Amino acid sequence: MRRIIYLLLFPLVAFGQTQLNNFEDLIKRKQFDKAELQLTVYLEKHPDNLKAIELLGDTYGHQEKWDEAIEKYKKLVSLNPDSAEYHYKYGGAMGMKALSVSKLTALGMIGDIEDSFLTAAKLDPKHVNVRWALVEYYMKLPGVLGGSKNKALKYAYQLEQLSKVDGYLAKGYIFESDDEPELAEKYYKLAINVGGSLWCYNKLTTFYEKQKQPEKALANLEVAKEKHKRNALHYEMGKIAADYNIELQKGVQCLQTYLKNYSPEDGVPKAWAHYRLSQIYAHKKNKQAALKYIDLALAESPKTKHFKDEKQRIMKL
Repeated sequence: MRRIIYLLLFPLVAFGQTQLNNFEDLIKRKQFDKAELQLTVYLEKHPDNLKAIELLGDTYGHQEKWDEAIEKYKKLVSLNPDSAEYHYKYGGAMGMKALSVSKLTALGMIGDIEDSFLTAAKLDPKHVNVRWALVEYYMKLPGVLGGSKNKALKYAYQLEQLSKVDGYLAKGYIFESDDEPELAEKYYKLAINVGGSLWCYNKLTTFYEKQKQPEKALANLEVAKEKHKRNALHYEMGKIAADYNIELQKGVQCLQTYLKNYSPEDGVPKAWAHYRLSQIYAHKKNKQAALKYIDLALAESPKTKHFKDEKQRIMKL
């Protein structure tokens, strides 16, 4: 009899899982409105389905509907208080809301945000994301409200035990935030040496740009390009050349390569590559070429303010 009941119910279970998979696919494709509608209808019939509640909370988060996301994650915490992931998402949604409200309102949320992250860290000693959240939380929070470099370092050391790359990146972030650029550079380089991912190279490149060291940023991107063979890196190199008026010919070559090999997966639309080329030719005082490329950028995106402003600057050359 039990076998018969199982066989009768299994198609319903499988159908429910298929629906949830479909909702996840909608979110991955960034069809958030559609996912929100379908998940809302689904939860009317299955109000305590944890996965569906979580997906709806994620959908709200992607749309920056923080109050709605907080409501869903809070429900998840109440239904399963032993889930580190639910506490982490609840704290994260509250943290994002705190960034969008008045300082007085945010002040009243600090305790709940910290409690949620600390609970998640305690429940799961291997939860990497919540330790990153705590590092950022303690570095961004003013000292009088509980912010602390030492507390941030505590979780950076925990990250290092779980993943040397994450630990080194976290320390780089801490020392960069604390205005200790030599130590920050040291740890970002260690992350590259250990991990070597594109993400590690990007962190060091961004650091060099913030430090007003475009030559180092360009050299780092050159190494990353040789290792990872990503077309998007050609755009990044051209961008730095254009922004800082350095190695202009290399910038032109990189941007032309980017345009030649462009695909939507590269991330940055072709219009921005044309804009960067117009900047470079403006630096070269080649008004004709600069106008050619800014007109190409405007043809693709006529309402973009950066492009319109750039054309006005070029016309004054």
